[in-house]
Amino acid sequence: MIYSHEVETMCPIAQGVAHGAAPIPEEAKWVKAKEIKDISGFTHGIGWCAPQQGTCKLTLNVKEGVIQEALVETIGCSGMTHSAAMAAEILPGRTILEALNTDLVCDAINTAMRELFLQIVYGRSQSAFSEGGLVVGAGLEDLGKGLRSQVGTMYGTLAKGPRYLEMTDGYVTKLALNEDNEIIGYKFVNFGKMMDFIKAGDDANTAFEKAQGQYGRVDDAVKLVDPRKE
Repeated sequence: MIYSHEVETMCPIAQGVAHGAAPIPEEAKWVKAKEIKDISGFTHGIGWCAPQQGTCKLTLNVKEGVIQEALVETIGCSGMTHSAAMAAEILPGRTILEALNTDLVCDAINTAMRELFLQIVYGRSQSAFSEGGLVVGAGLEDLGKGLRSQVGTMYGTLAKGPRYLEMTDGYVTKLALNEDNEIIGYKFVNFGKMMDFIKAGDDANTAFEKAQGQYGRVDDAVKLVDPRKE
């Protein structure tokens, strides 16, 4: 260790306070984290790219400092999906410090990693008070049936009003309108369920019919419109 002349000439004074790190909650324990291996937790982080064209939701399950599970969800940018594919290969097996200092290809994913790192090391994880934490595989619970991300896509203009395009229920096929042209419900097809039916042996048309549903007062509609064409 090299000290400056000013420090060399100082007389030593004892440090009276030495209570260690403040404890943080981790998986139903209070932990004084000093090293990366002291960190465990399951949580989510949101990131965005420099032009703010797209966003990423990153979910990590960390055990003793090592990432055991990663869920990377992106929206708004076509290239971001390919970056997410690479990040899903990169992240498991790395320590959270390695992951923080690894190029995860996309600004939004890197930013999500930064935000998530801060949450975990400060004890602000989703599993802070869950005894033993969450099992590896818990990240899949964030996804809908058929393991599809929970996505909402809505569009509206002053001239023509709102269009519901995608709900958690699924792809919106029809909007139900009342006599005042107000939306009172919608019909949808759940592509996750549809693919499950096809994989179980149903033909595409049968699967399509079985995966359809509706929400709201569709039966009271005066008119049904295709939100993508009408």
